[in-house]
Amino acid sequence: MSTALTLISAALWWVLYSSIGALFCALIAWAVLRWAERCTVVFNRTYLACLLWSLLSMLLIAGVALHEHHTRPPYGALLASGTLRGVLVLDMLAGVLLLWRLIPRTDARRIRPGSACFAVAAVMAIGFGIATSLA
Repeated sequence: MSTALTLISAALWWVLYSSIGALFCALIAWAVLRWAERCTVVFNRTYLACLLWSLLSMLLIAGVALHEHHTRPPYGALLASGTLRGVLVLDMLAGVLLLWRLIPRTDARRIRPGSACFAVAAVMAIGFGIATSLA
């Protein structure tokens, strides 16, 4: 019973932290996409894409941290890991695909793949800058 409660609690915290992170990602991506597309984009779909991306990101990064036994601070060794860099590349590709497929413009067209790449790059640059300043 204790194991089941632990797993449920971990799943709830995973979703909670992912949704908080997705809100910040969505605000950045929405602003970048409005600028890059020169048209308004739907914010709730931007949030949905960023939420799915954030859930996937947390799973991938936690998997690498558990694999390399870097689960406690300081995280400098984790950030210098080649495995984490490879996973972050896959994570960025997944983010581009999610943003491109899920976010429509207000004129009912899909955003351009280049705009999705630009939004993901902006989110990752700001996120990585925050992560390295905290590590």
